[in-house]
Amino acid sequence: ALGNQNIGQQIGWKDDPDAMLAALDNKGLGDLVKRAAASVGAIVDDKDRRLSCGDAAHRRRGCDVVVRFLAQVYRNVDRAKLFSQTALAARLASLEGPVVGLNLVAAEDDEITLGNYSDQMRIVGDIGRRHPKARISLHAGELTMGLVPPKDLTFHIREAVEIAGAKRIGHGVDIGFERDAKELMGRMAHDGILVEINLTSNAQILGVEGPDHPFPLYRRVGVPTALSTDDEGVSRIDLTHEYQRAARAYALSYRDLKQLSRNSLTYAFLPGESLWRDPGAARPVSACAGGQLGATAPSRDCSRFMAGSEKARLQWELEARFARFESKWSGREGKPANSIALASPPLSSSKRERSARRVR
Repeated sequence: ALGNQNIGQQIGWKDDPDAMLAALDNKGLGDLVKRAAASVGAIVDDKDRRLSCGDAAHRRRGCDVVVRFLAQVYRNVDRAKLFSQTALAARLASLEGPVVGLNLVAAEDDEITLGNYSDQMRIVGDIGRRHPKARISLHAGELTMGLVPPKDLTFHIREAVEIAGAKRIGHGVDIGFERDAKELMGRMAHDGILVEINLTSNAQILGVEGPDHPFPLYRRVGVPTALSTDDEGVSRIDLTHEYQRAARAYALSYRDLKQLSRNSLTYAFLPGESLWRDPGAARPVSACAGGQLGATAPSRDCSRFMAGSEKARLQWELEARFARFESKWSGREGKPANSIALASPPLSSSKRERSARRVR
């Protein structure tokens, strides 16, 4: 990453994407992409070794977890450095490998990002259009009143969607302050642009939670959502904690929780078509309609469909897991599976919430 930023600094900023990319190639961007791909491959190999994935007798359950990566672009730098990072990330995500997309990271309220935000979105959009295999997920709208001037609450999510071409939005907390927020959310719902909901992180860092959080609003207007931890290490949480928190804070049903889980795969940057013809209603494509979702032996048409789609195969496996879970718990204590009570641990202390901002 540092080497990549250095070549960005060497070439300087030009408002000409093709000239910038050519200059980066002349400075050795291709070699950096190869080194980055090798580094990611080594990480995956080390994971497989630690879990004994190549040893049938000793392989651990973690071997069955499908892992994909987003290349992180540090956003609080000048435009030339951000361009070079984004170019490397897009090239890396265009290869046949575990890196499937890119994201911008670091504080959105930093003065550099606030000053260059529109330029950052144009950079991501320009590079993304030249590398269509690289999928784009952007943290946008991780802001609230009092953190930034009011004008900076009005356009970050829209520009991430319309200019940068983001297919997923992380946080999206300030959606209510966006210009023509209703129209923007309608577009996100229509285009299937998912919002990654980070309940604990938003409570700790922004102080936005409960009825003040836009999670219920997104769900009400049909914008797809999924739960995310944002940063497990900083928040000292895991994804189970976020499901518990969502269930308690918003009185979610088992059906609601299933939909959130389904969304995490439906809108994942995985190859192949989705199992769902209508994701919101969980209606499968015609090839897989009529049978039992998640069945051990799907129909011939459904098997053929899934053979060409890694995404659909993982979605089918999720349905099988739902079926096993529901079979296990349905009828216990005379209650159906969708009435299982979910307890939530206490929220983080105010001291931890104050410190989280400093860590970020």
